[in-house]
Amino acid sequence: MRTVLIANRGEIAVRVARACREAGLRAVAVYSEADRGAPHVLAADQAVPVGPAPARDSYLNVEALLAAARTAAADAVHPGYGFLAESAAFAEAVEAAGLVWIGPPPGAIATMGDKLAARATVARAGVPLVPGTALVAGDAAGARRQVAALGYPVLVKAAGGGGGKGMRTVASEDELTPALAAASREAEAAFGDGRVYVEKLLRRPRHVEVQVLGDRHGQLVHLEERECSIQRRHQKIVEETPCPVLTPRLRAEMTAAALATARAVGYTNAGTVEFLLDADGRFYFLEMNTRVQVEHPITEWVTGIDIVAAQLRIAAGQPLGFA
Repeated sequence: MRTVLIANRGEIAVRVARACREAGLRAVAVYSEADRGAPHVLAADQAVPVGPAPARDSYLNVEALLAAARTAAADAVHPGYGFLAESAAFAEAVEAAGLVWIGPPPGAIATMGDKLAARATVARAGVPLVPGTALVAGDAAGARRQVAALGYPVLVKAAGGGGGKGMRTVASEDELTPALAAASREAEAAFGDGRVYVEKLLRRPRHVEVQVLGDRHGQLVHLEERECSIQRRHQKIVEETPCPVLTPRLRAEMTAAALATARAVGYTNAGTVEFLLDADGRFYFLEMNTRVQVEHPITEWVTGIDIVAAQLRIAAGQPLGFA
């Protein structure tokens, strides 16, 4: 692995370019017509145009990105975060092109990207889940029966996405049908997948996530947790570490559950397992982000471990080098 194409823009592309430079690797940026003079272009050793300003024509254009990799003679692709970072299809296309994918296996991305598949997988691994339904029934009467058995209030969620989209809080049966329709429409528009399911609504839970790293030699570690409970519209605003309310016992249980989740999908590279923590100290699996996260620097500051550099080493087949 000598040349890394960074299939992204902005801060994360600059961050990956820096890690490549420190590792002695060539960094290749891609840019849309609107980003010709952007900082990530200037930070790279080489830059290749990938299309017009709209993301669908440039940063989401798989064929253009693979063509850029060929132009630059890249032998690896780092997806950053956002855009195609959690696309199993893109990861498969990169590997099919004979390039190194700097991320987790496509199968792990696919499983954790489908919230229902993720719930089924972690349940088999013994990780606690928020009580919920499978896919909501297509008929209104069936949906009402499913949710009544669960008990109100509930949260309608998109099965194929995240980021706060396709979510609706439902306090009573009267609100259920319109909430299901609205969540499904929003999920279809955002993710191309209108499937929804329902979870029991936890009142004012804390949102705690665990950073994990796994190499290709069977070593899987956690780098402690991050607290991200301060949110707006289900999107994080403030992150801190460590979580101020975790006891040593609870931290040990939560990090063990995070590692069990990662092992259940044969996870390698960097990822984050997210949990909800209720007022009684019980935690529940929420989702797994199969990429480096925006907030990764605070974990780096606390642990002294360069997560992006670790991603590069893991993708190159090297062991983690720490436990």
